[in-house]
Amino acid sequence: MAFPLDGSSITHGIQLAVAPVFLLTAVTGMIGAVAGRLARIIDRARTVEDRALTGTYPGGPELAHQELEALRVRGKLSNACIALLTTCAFLIGVTIIVLFLGETSGIQISRWAIGSFLLGVATFLAALLCFLAETFLATRILDFRLRPHGRGPTA
Repeated sequence: MAFPLDGSSITHGIQLAVAPVFLLTAVTGMIGAVAGRLARIIDRARTVEDRALTGTYPGGPELAHQELEALRVRGKLSNACIALLTTCAFLIGVTIIVLFLGETSGIQISRWAIGSFLLGVATFLAALLCFLAETFLATRILDFRLRPHGRGPTA
């Protein structure tokens, strides 16, 4: 049975599909931000490894190993975040397709749209948790012992 494609159903289908596009835009922006953080983690790990191998790492090999371990955990969290964000983007893309097809073809697939959208939001929330954990780890290793204007370490 052919379902006629009229202008109003196509327009309505596009309107329904636009809302998830805003989430898709946010997800792609976050992928860029997390990928940038991951690149910095990798660069820092290479620097620490090089300094540790040449014996120029301040604090010696034990502190270098500790920093590398912290960077490894941060890298894993960043990778998990990117994987979750990519899964979210895929699910939101599926939602857009299902909404559009459901509106223009008359196929009753609204449960698929609801499921893919909710799974997409859930993966987005999980990615935010990974991002939060990574930023906590990043700021935990900062050393704020130096006072401004070179007054030395705090007591």
